[in-house]
Amino acid sequence: MYLGARSQLGYANNPRLAALVSLRCDIRGLWDCDLELAAMTFNTQSAALVVVDMQNDFADVRGSLYVRSAERVLQAVNREIRSAVDGGDLVVYTQDWHPESTPHFAKDGGVWPVHCVAGTWGALLHPDLEVAPSASYVRKGVGGEDGYSGFSVRSPETGAVSRTELDRLLRGERVGSVTVVGLATDYCVKETVLDARQLGYSVTVVLDSIAAVNLRPRDEEDALEAMRSAGAEFV
Repeated sequence: MYLGARSQLGYANNPRLAALVSLRCDIRGLWDCDLELAAMTFNTQSAALVVVDMQNDFADVRGSLYVRSAERVLQAVNREIRSAVDGGDLVVYTQDWHPESTPHFAKDGGVWPVHCVAGTWGALLHPDLEVAPSASYVRKGVGGEDGYSGFSVRSPETGAVSRTELDRLLRGERVGSVTVVGLATDYCVKETVLDARQLGYSVTVVLDSIAAVNLRPRDEEDALEAMRSAGAEFV
């Protein structure tokens, strides 16, 4: 279940806070009320849902890196998107967006089969994925980097790490907590969660809204433990 902040930047959709503000306005007068409301608004934080890599190459059985159980995950992710939209929270979609040739791919000396090449069918969001109005999008690996985390990319040749725009985007919207869903548990979901915790965000992972590749038998279990150890919560 999505645990967003439900529009905490204001109080129009928060009856308890609205009642508190109204009571204090009545008792203390409009000027004091304005000052207090400004302070309350400044100190509140909102929430975001980060939808990780729900793209055809991962979520469609015809995809080059299809993740088993992606169909189940897609339904659960759509539920979380609807809940976030209903709550007025930011929804961000991340996408792998690779060039045709990159050291990330096995054909160019890397590990993975060709996937999510910019502008191709495989890189597009799954057609059954719900798209939130006013959503934001973060594309990673655009310069040929390893783009596991929504927050950062790493050069496969030098190991140099650089940031995507995700952290700046979230901070610009005063986001303090993120809920993470998508594919795959043991790669992009895990790395996004670990980066989010390192950057100081409160993180919730929705377990029925993720699935693992499991190249090795314990990959999913190890990924969940790494996220738990970093301080992520699971629902």
